[in-house]
Amino acid sequence: MVLVFKTNIFSQLEIHVKAILDSFTQITSVNFDFEDVDRILRIEATEDLTSDIENLLKSKRFYCEELT
Repeated sequence: MVLVFKTNIFSQLEIHVKAILDSFTQITSVNFDFEDVDRILRIEATEDLTSDIENLLKSKRFYCEELT
């Protein structure tokens, strides 16, 4: 399953955000598209973690909203 989010994350924070997301064993891949105006976060996971990811990143003061 591929999850796609609009964020306010910059390339300098990529390693930090990936470390935060390491707590999810269901995530198999994390990619960013910093050239996109929405600074896309694309996650491949074995189950739907949309709410969990949004809540975790928001608790760390990042903007994170699912793109549908």
